[in-house]
This record gives sequence, C-alpha cells and structure tokens, in this order.
Amino acid sequence: MTVTTDTADTGDTPAVAHFRFFTFDVLRTRRIGHSFLRVTFGGESLREFRSGGYDQSLSLFLPLPHQEHTVLLSTDEDTWFGAWREMPEEERPVMRSYTVREQRRTAEGADEVDIDFVLHGDASPASHWAGRARAGSRIMAIGPAVAENKSVRFQPDPAADTLFMYADETALPAAAAILERLPAGQKVKAWFQVPHADDRIALETPADADVAWVLPSESGAGRADTVLAALRADAPERASEGAYAWIAGEAGTVRAVRRHFVQERGIDRRAVRFTGYWRLGASEEQLLLEAYTGKAPSEDPDSAL
Repeated sequence: MTVTTDTADTGDTPAVAHFRFFTFDVLRTRRIGHSFLRVTFGGESLREFRSGGYDQSLSLFLPLPHQEHTVLLSTDEDTWFGAWREMPEEERPVMRSYTVREQRRTAEGADEVDIDFVLHGDASPASHWAGRARAGSRIMAIGPAVAENKSVRFQPDPAADTLFMYADETALPAAAAILERLPAGQKVKAWFQVPHADDRIALETPADADVAWVLPSESGAGRADTVLAALRADAPERASEGAYAWIAGEAGTVRAVRRHFVQERGIDRRAVRFTGYWRLGASEEQLLLEAYTGKAPSEDPDSAL
C-alpha cells in the first residue's frame, strides 16, 4: 500500500513532529474472510500512537522468514532510510504500507492496533509473514504520533451530501474504517472489489450506505474493466454538486474509476480523493522507492484524468 509518511515540506519522508518509529508486538490473529487475516498488535510504545482514524496508514517493517523479530540498524529520522537500504538483502526487513483497521484502549488499559492483511500465498513477503504470525513476534513500524496528519487521505467537505467510494481488497480495511466513522444518515454509494465471494465481509456503519460487491469477471475481463462494468450497470445518474468521492486500490483501476466519477457522473475533480495502493507490473520495492524519493504519481485533484 501507499507509503504515507509525510514531511511538512515534501510529503515523502517521516516528519519528526508527526511520525516516529513504534514497536508492535503480535498479540493474536484472526481470519475474517477467505482472503483476509486480522493481526492485533500491542506493546508499550503504542501509548504514543495516534491514529487519525478513517484511512490512516503506516509503514511496517516485517522480518524475513528466517527471522522472528524485526531488526533495524537505525530508527533516527535522518539516517534510517539509508541504513535500511544498505542492509544486506538477506537481512533487510521487508517494508510494506498498510492502513490501521482499528485502534483502541482495552478495559485493562492496554493499547491495541488491528491491521488486516490480504493473504495471497507465499509469493508476497507480507502475506507469507502474516500467514505465519504468532503471538510474541515483534515488528517495527513508522506511524503517526499525532492524530492530525497527512496520512489520513479521507478529507471530505463537512457539507458533502453524497459520498461515492471505490476500494479493492487492499483498500477494503480503510473503507470499512471510514464507514464505521461516518455520521448517521450520510448517503453513501460504494463499490468494493474482492477476489472471492467469501470476502464480502459484514460492514458496520450508521450511514445510509448502498454497497455493491464486485467479484472477478467470469469472462476474464481485467480489474478495471470489471469494476467499470459494475459502475455503469448501476444506471449512473449525475452526482449532486455536493458529492465527494474516495477511491483507493490498484493504480490503473483507480485512474479509470476517477475518470468515470468525473466524466460520467459529473463529480467535481477537486472533490475526488484518489490513492494508488499498488500497481500492476510494479514491485512494492519500486513503489516504496518512488514514494520515499518524491517520484510517486501525483494525487493532485487537478492532475490529468
């Protein structure tokens, strides 16, 4: 998922005031669908963790298969990235970006954070790690130290009368967190694209939400074509002037959905927030390097459709 550690100047590396390193201890895991595993983390350092809710994201450093815990050579804001990149490949922790599904303080006063992982075999280092995560394993993370931070992308106008949403399986945890926090009666139209029918998990929301699940096409159509067919099958009507859209998932599909919302539904492009969590044909390492060196694709609402 998209790296979201921002600075006040460039938005590309962690700011001292807003982001810091945390130690996450695995407490337990729970399967919540055919493709999803929820990992619950705890630890003393979480007392300083300040999730802003909604689609709050963070970067995780996961140990390699032969390692039980994450080890980093530096957690200093000025040196950690270079030190991490210079580690031998056989020892360097895998860095991946995820969203916080939930943060809470238990009745006993302990702090917990849930992160949902998509399981798709051992080819993915994060999927491999999550599928074998055990209580007591320890990882490192760069996360928010203040709740008001730029890593929360969902920022609608308070006066928005209708919310449009699209998320694929990688962005579904963020979408679910958004839905839980919406005000009662908020009108929502959402399309969630998942790889398996049993991934249509229960979603809690006080909003007036109409959710459509998009499954892989039996015709073999690609991701973008499949979701566009679902969007158009809804007999799209022109959106109101107060509509807001939040789109997250595979970058190519995100672009196609953004174009549909702006050109076919008439949503003001300035009211569309879009984020590519991953990109077909690109490795996570490529995307991380783009994000941390300021070369990631623009998310400017006025950028070309």
